[in-house]
Amino acid sequence: MNTLQWAINSVIDWGISKGILAKDPINNPDNQVKQTLKMVAEVGELADEIAKENYDKAKMELGDVLVTTILLADLLDATIEECLHLAYEKISKRTGKTVNGVFIKDET
Repeated sequence: MNTLQWAINSVIDWGISKGILAKDPINNPDNQVKQTLKMVAEVGELADEIAKENYDKAKMELGDVLVTTILLADLLDATIEECLHLAYEKISKRTGKTVNGVFIKDET
């Protein structure tokens, strides 16, 4: 098992142990919504550290975004690999140009 797969498995095990990944529709019907909100909060913390040019802290916050993303994928009965593959299939067909460091896709 490679290091990334070990980390993903460890995050999932942690999520199970903390009750985040409890897929009990009676007791936890909205874990997907809660995890999505947690992910958005983590993205905000990441943006804050980048805006402050605290790049070492930004790395940790990016890790928190990845943790919440892995947990959300599991709650959606998907793997992070599956989600990444689907996103790549979508972006690989895009055309456009980069302006001031931001990719602007062509209108379709």
